[in-house]
Amino acid sequence: MPPKFGTSGLRGLVTELTTACVTRYVAAFAQSCEMGSGLFVAHDLRESSPMLADAVAFAARSHGLQVTVCGPVPTPALALAAMRAGAAAVMVTGSHIPADRNGLKFYTPRGEISKAEETAILAALDGASVDGPIGDLIQDNTVADAYIARYVIAYGRALEGLRIGLYAHSAVGRDLMVRLLGQLGAEVISLGRSEVFVPVDTEAVPADIRAQFVQWAQAQRCDAIASTDGDGDRPMLADENGTIIPGDLMGQIAAVALGADHVVTPISSNTGVYAGDRFAKVVATKIGSPHVIAGMDQIGGRVIGYEANGGFLLGFDAEGPVGPLPPLMTRDAVLPAVAVLAASRQSGLAALVAAQPARFTAADRLQDVPVAASQALVRRLTDDPQAQQQFLAGLDGTAQDVNNLDGLRITLADGRIVHLRPSGNAPELRLYVEADTAAKAAMMLLAGLAWIAAEIAS
Repeated sequence: MPPKFGTSGLRGLVTELTTACVTRYVAAFAQSCEMGSGLFVAHDLRESSPMLADAVAFAARSHGLQVTVCGPVPTPALALAAMRAGAAAVMVTGSHIPADRNGLKFYTPRGEISKAEETAILAALDGASVDGPIGDLIQDNTVADAYIARYVIAYGRALEGLRIGLYAHSAVGRDLMVRLLGQLGAEVISLGRSEVFVPVDTEAVPADIRAQFVQWAQAQRCDAIASTDGDGDRPMLADENGTIIPGDLMGQIAAVALGADHVVTPISSNTGVYAGDRFAKVVATKIGSPHVIAGMDQIGGRVIGYEANGGFLLGFDAEGPVGPLPPLMTRDAVLPAVAVLAASRQSGLAALVAAQPARFTAADRLQDVPVAASQALVRRLTDDPQAQQQFLAGLDGTAQDVNNLDGLRITLADGRIVHLRPSGNAPELRLYVEADTAAKAAMMLLAGLAWIAAEIAS
């Protein structure tokens, strides 16, 4: 399958992300979208990423753009630097997907591209060319420092006294995170560093990693364990017991801590956000940050957005404990983690999470499932009542409401929720579930995945 846009940027096999392919997309981006003062380029730690970043930079310079190369830094750090400079940006990353794949994330000077801009890029592909004068090449080594300063200015020493384990793996921001958490006052212990790329999906953390977090929390006497995905725009945070906190719960807590009036989040997120009167408006969207950004633009005001993977977007001028926190309209892993850690100082993370509305989510995915097979199964469960009943019978449930905004989301008569969705950028079928206890959610997830796997194999 050739590279294609999914929920967050262009993705494809490394073998298909050729120099010619990258050049066409960069040229189409430059011709169809606002470039401002030039283009900033950075990359994650995949083996293929530096070479692809070089191809992006050369293509942009060949289009006459001034290119600023930033090296290996997190996606939100790149976006912050580019927006402050009034420039566009391209991040070379495949985020959480395996190392045989990679991708490009595109930013205008205003932030992450919209679906309309994505459509414009695709429309410009056939006529895209790079035949202008060669633009200048600049190296910027201050991007990480500026990103760290953003949070130190807002939070000061808010994490003073906390002992935080950092699951470093192959995250591009692993060294940056050690510095950042340390400057916020925490004692940081680096754990699990890998020189081989590890595809960490914060929505589908495998059982062995969950068990490792519990072991680390006990052995290292941690108040929390923090991490991110490969490019640093999705957080992972575990409490003092090593229990991983779902990203959408982090989003709820961070939104309250920051004083947001409105929340925009995909339909797959924990429905506890609708409970009570904490927010004036809560808007559900399709999955993917471009949809969240579009919803935030429509609402305006003191609005935040977050996804079930934990990626957090700040849409207004907020205040941290000690200083200002300007908007950042791209998914960020640092803000939700720091906001939640700061909010937990009095009670501890486990108690803070336990105080949230009693809705528990779980998610996982079946990998190496062709997109056509995933789509066919979801269509059958949508259109064939008998097939849907067979599926729900395995979950001991009956349908009360069916929602097709993004995949197939069924609310059961007892309030539980099951949601199937083919991945937008990988051969995967995702399953999201929700219940009023963590045990029920875990049982639903196992039963649902087993049924789906058997159906696809048959």
